[in-house]
Parts: sequence; structure tokens; C-alpha cells
Amino acid sequence: MSPASPPHRTRLFLPAFLALFLIRLPAFAADPGPVFRDLFTDTWVATDALGRSVVTHPGTGHPRTNRTVGMFYFLWLGAHIRGGPYDVSRILAQDPAAMDKADSPLWGPLHAPHHWGESLFGYYRSDDPSVLRKHAQMLSDAGVDVVIFDVTNQFTYRNEYLALLREWSALRQLGNRTPQVAFLTPFWDPARVVRTLWRDLYSTGQYQDLWFEWDSKPLILADPSLLDPREENARQSQPVELRPGHSLGQSFTSTLPLVGVAGRFPTWNTTHSALTLQLRRSSHTGEIVASQRFTNVQDNDWLQLRPTQPLPPDSYFLEAIDPDGKIGWWSDPSDSFPRGTAFADGQSVAGDRTLRLLTSDDESVAIRKFFTFRKPQPDYFQGPTQPDMWSWLEVHPQHVFTNRLGQPEQMSVGVAQNAVDGRLGSLSEPGALGRSFHAGQRDRRPNASRLGLNFAEQWKRALAVDPPFLFVTGWNEWIAGRHAEFNGVRRPVLFVDQFDQEHSRDIEPMRGGHGDDYFHQLIDQIRRYKGTRPLPTLVPGTIQIDGHFKDWAPVQPEFRDTIGDPVQRLHPGWGAGVTYTNSSGRNDIISAKVSWSPTHAAFHVRTHSPLTPASNPDWMVLLLDTDANAATGWLGYDHRIHRADPMRHRAVVERWRPGSGSWEIVGEAEVRIGSVELELAVPWKTLGLDQPPATLDFKWTDNTHQAGDWTDFTLNGDAAPNDRFNYRARTRR
Repeated sequence: MSPASPPHRTRLFLPAFLALFLIRLPAFAADPGPVFRDLFTDTWVATDALGRSVVTHPGTGHPRTNRTVGMFYFLWLGAHIRGGPYDVSRILAQDPAAMDKADSPLWGPLHAPHHWGESLFGYYRSDDPSVLRKHAQMLSDAGVDVVIFDVTNQFTYRNEYLALLREWSALRQLGNRTPQVAFLTPFWDPARVVRTLWRDLYSTGQYQDLWFEWDSKPLILADPSLLDPREENARQSQPVELRPGHSLGQSFTSTLPLVGVAGRFPTWNTTHSALTLQLRRSSHTGEIVASQRFTNVQDNDWLQLRPTQPLPPDSYFLEAIDPDGKIGWWSDPSDSFPRGTAFADGQSVAGDRTLRLLTSDDESVAIRKFFTFRKPQPDYFQGPTQPDMWSWLEVHPQHVFTNRLGQPEQMSVGVAQNAVDGRLGSLSEPGALGRSFHAGQRDRRPNASRLGLNFAEQWKRALAVDPPFLFVTGWNEWIAGRHAEFNGVRRPVLFVDQFDQEHSRDIEPMRGGHGDDYFHQLIDQIRRYKGTRPLPTLVPGTIQIDGHFKDWAPVQPEFRDTIGDPVQRLHPGWGAGVTYTNSSGRNDIISAKVSWSPTHAAFHVRTHSPLTPASNPDWMVLLLDTDANAATGWLGYDHRIHRADPMRHRAVVERWRPGSGSWEIVGEAEVRIGSVELELAVPWKTLGLDQPPATLDFKWTDNTHQAGDWTDFTLNGDAAPNDRFNYRARTRR
């Protein structure tokens, strides 16, 4: 997705006649939605592969409920398949000179989607239920409040967004929190997409609890001035300059009730241009029925004049007067608009000016009343040109966008930008601002792409300004079409929005490369923006390992995990004949507790459904980071307790041996297993400790250990807490 300039073409749209009556919006029954189970994810701890630990309280300050994070989210994976998957990174590894070979058989067809790399979840399709559920969990755990769907290319991806809404709604019915949803529509021509979304989703009331609201209405990123049905004469061949003391005009007849009129005005790339538009009845001497001064006009803008009330069908005259700076009106000497003519200084002249007549219908009125609109700014450099405008991606330092009251409201934060030498470019061009670009240059260290330096610089700017809403680009774009030309630049092979690991902007974990580094960087920065709660202090109890479990009731805190997240996957992938399968999901871990005495540590875990039989070493494993140091042990874990034997009421305790890279048995834990509960106790001495530690990090897993690395916690079975996260138990401050 890239904000390329719209094509210049004549478009005549003749809407059917419709009078304006009182509009009744759809009435939806009040639905309070599910009651969410607080997982206290802002108290979870994690350290990524680079040794960076996510911040916790008090490093963040207390939670702020008036701060919101949106994530740019893509639905198009699989909707435009033309062979492949074609992975640019793999193609260049096979032939480093392939970018100079447009006819290389390694490339897919011209304009066909190419992946820049492979997601941790494979070359998946956007309707894969398992992936959609995992996205909901990961984004919610990170603190993302809303995903903003990219529908800027005139496709709404209805099948894909409905698949996501079904899965996320199902998670919510189980008590899980998920992000809400909104849409970013086409920058220059949003009308058809907005109406389609209205008809297919919003007017039906489907999944209403998932709609994201801003200013008490569902948010949609669309230019509201472009939504009305319109008749348009966009033919332009001559920019006629408007000089001081002179006027330019266009007469026209509207056959429908008129709610607005617009013309297109060049400034020859100058700044601070201005003019006044006034609309008259009948002719250039008629009554003025609407007037507006337009300042800071951008080159080739369509300036829209809207009367306070709809005007009846009649003859009208649009006039431009009182210029400041250099400004004109795009015109054409041919008689392209049959119901009017061009004027200069009150006299008719040959040809027509550009003209857009805006009418209205019941649907457009209902849409205007229903949504909160924010006009999306496509440009990476310009900043806001009017109030109630939002950005999706900008170069550093990003602008702050304000609302109609002049209050700071929104900023964007991006991983990388397809900007080259101050212009919109392609990420495959030399000089594009990739992941390691910061402080005005690219960091050339071999590992720099993993460090998120561009991302961190943008976050630093956003945190300093601290607006109520941050738009993060992005989560899972992954693909870009292969081109030969973009924005005046020709190359044998071009990729605009995604290219390779360095020149890409997805945060979703990748297979190899930077793995989940950017996911943890996102978590850390969102916590700094929104704040976190203090880590809870342990309230222990007197625990008997007897299989009755009632003595665990007073123990606090309860450490919680997502319900319904054990992995079950069976869905086609991108490639022909490819199906992703994973049936490792088994026991759904939903909560855990820990209590200890001077001599023993005791642990309790609960599952959503009855526990399966203890059948293998990967059944209900407890991982312990006894020194709360991620730099020691296996992925930070110093001990593990597993291989429970229900007959002997014992489980094996193992210690990681750093020198050998293997586990060794150091003792046993006492264990009892119930229907949906398990409890165990282990002596501190077995864990190599003489007394309880001040802090202990721990994690429960079931049927996860297949690859033997961090990806197991994301891809297989169930882990509590999710992914790399750990629970942190504190006996004292």
C-alpha cells in the first residue's frame, strides 16, 4: 500500500434523483458485550533474543486510560495470488544480481505479489483461523487497542475481515480481550469502499462490540468531502492563473439537489496560496448563496464549497476571486461539460473549468451521521493540511495532527518508510529509509536491522509529544507487487512498500532474521506510552499437596492466561497444494498460582477443560527462572519440572547445565493431579537455594517443545503466559 498520486482522468458520474428527507439511522439493540477477563499482561516480563527486557512498573508510570494505540493491519494475504509464494529474500540469496534481471525466471509475473520474507506462521492466508486467533492474542497482550484494516486499494476484503471478526468474537465470548477494528479507506476516492463497508457491515450491526469508536461514534479513516454522489468534469489541459483584481468562473446547471461544488486549483508547487470561492444563483451577478476563503491551498487540490443547506436543482455560477500567492483553476478549451461554460472577469470564454457537483441521497446522509471521520493524510512529509486529519506513516520527526478544536490528537509511528531523498519512493531504491535508518543515516553494522533504530527514533518523538492516539505501521503487510516503474523512477525490478528484511515494515515475527525482536520492542514502547500496573506481591498460604486444592483459594495473585488458545491449525497456505497443519494444542492453561514456605515452593495450575492423561515428558511442564536472569539457563530457565507420575505422585526436577547444553536430574517434586487442576511442591534446596528468592519468574507449558527454541512458545501447544512472557512472583519489594 503506497500513497501514489491518483490518475488524472475525466469521470462523469450521474446519480439518480433523490430528495433529502429526515434520515433514520439503523437501530441496534444495546449489547454490553462480553465481560473481559483481565490477564494483567502489563505485569508480565519478557526478554528478547537481543537481551532487551520489556519495561515494567515503576519504569513506566501508572496506567493511563486516555492513551490509545492503533495497529495497521492487512487482510490481503491470499486474495491476489498469482503463483508463488515468491520470496524476495530467498530469490536474492539465490541470485544477488536478480534485481537487474527483469526476465529472471526466479521472479513472479510483473505486478504479482512478492513476499519480502516469511512470517513465523508461514506464507499464510488472511482467513486462517489459527493465525487470526494468535494475532488477537499477541496484539492484545502488547496493548494494542484497535487494528486498522488497509482497504486503500478499493478492495474491502469482506471474506477476510468477516473471518477475523468471527474468530475474535469467539475469543471475546470466552472472556478474552481483543483489539477492536476500524478501516483506512482510499485517500482520493473513498466513496465506493465506504458505502460497501456500510452496506456489508456497519448498517447490519454485525460484530458491533468490535467496532472501534472515537468521539462516541465508529471511526472510519476517510475524507468525508469525497463521499457524496457526484457529477464530475475532471478534464484539464490548461492551468489558468487567477490574478489579483480578476475573477474566474464556471456556470452550470444541477439537475439534483446540490450539497456542494468544487474545482481543482493549481499553485505551481508554490506555498501559502489562497482564494475565495463563492456560489451564486443563475449567473455571475446572481445572489451569493455560499462563500468560503481557502488558505494554504495545496497544489492541484479540489477545493469544495458546501452551502449550509442543500440547494434545489437550478442554474448556478461558481466564482474564484481575491487570490493570494500564485494560484489558478484547471481548465480545458473543449466544451466537455454540456450544462455550463467557463468565465473570466464575468465574460464567457471557450471551454470549461474543472468542476465537481456533489449531490446527496439517504445512504450518504446516514453514513455521515453514523461515523466519526478522520481524513487520512497520504503524504510522508507534509503533515496536516486541515483539522480532523490523521497520518498513517511519516518520516522523522513526525507531525502531530489536531482535531477541530485545535487539540493534539494523533501521530504515526513507523518501522520504515519508502521515502528517498525527500520524495515518495520505493523501498528497493538505494537510500530508502529502512529499519536501521536513524539520526539521518543508515546504521551499517551487520546486525543493525534487528535493532529497530528507525522504529525507536519514531517512538521517541511520539512519546515526547504524547498525543492521545498513536497509529503504528504496521503488523503484517508482507507482500508488494513487482514493478518496473514507480513515481517517475524506472528500474528492471522495483518493490514499493516491502522489499527485504532491512527494507520492510512488519512487526509480526518472522521466520529467521529478526524473529520476534520487533514484537518485544512494540510491547516495551506501548508500555512507556500507556503506563503499567505495579507487579503484584505474593500473598502465600499454607499448602498441602493432597489433591484437594481448596487451600489455594486465599493465595494471591492469580496469574492468568488466554482461554481458547491451544494451537489447532488446518488451513491452506499461499502455495499451491500447501496446507498448514498443527494439532499440538491439548491442555488449555488458564491460571496459575505460587506459594512458598521457608523450605518449599508450591505451584498450582488450572486448565479450561479436564486434563489429558500424563502421557509424555512434554505434558504440563513448569519452567523456573530461579535467579530472574534471562541471560542464564535455557532461554533463561534454570530448572524445569515435568514427567509427572500420577501413580507415584512425583515429578522430575531438572537443572540446566550451561557447559553441556543439556538438562540433568537433581531431584523430585511432590505432585497431585485433579480434573482441571494440578499442584506440586519442590524443596528450595532441590532448586539450589537455601531460602526463598525475592523474585522468581516462571512459566507453564503443555506440548510445546518441538523445535527446542523460543518459537515453540508461539507456534505449538499452549504456554502460560503466552509467547516469551513469564509470570513474576515477588515475595517482597
